[in-house]
Amino acid sequence: MAALIWLIVGILLVVAEVLSGDFVLVMLGAAALAAAGVTALGAGDLVSVLVFAATSVGLIAGARPLLRKRLQLGPGVRMHHEALLGSKAVATSEVDEHGGQVKIGGETWSARTLDGSVIAAGDAVTVVEISGATAVVIAAV
Repeated sequence: MAALIWLIVGILLVVAEVLSGDFVLVMLGAAALAAAGVTALGAGDLVSVLVFAATSVGLIAGARPLLRKRLQLGPGVRMHHEALLGSKAVATSEVDEHGGQVKIGGETWSARTLDGSVIAAGDAVTVVEISGATAVVIAAV
């Protein structure tokens, strides 16, 4: 019966990890599954608690930092609108300081020029800033 309880706790912790994403609950879930295994092999309650405790500490202190480091984005990785800065685009309509449209990576964005110049439809541009939902562009060099 104790092995079944450890098994259920372990599975619930692993499932709960999906909601948190911090790699703590999955480590505790794995430790509970280890305790379920030793209990199923006939170990007593004290041994299963010690296995749970040792495995929890070992996984959280040892495996979790390595896993987080492996899955963490590095400082050079740009996300969201920052990833668009410096990208090349094509004007799909005339773009001036008041508006226009460009196609960035297959998506159409509203755009305006940074320096007040006028860019003709079909010309290449470079994204220098994202202001709200508007790409601020300059003519590509």
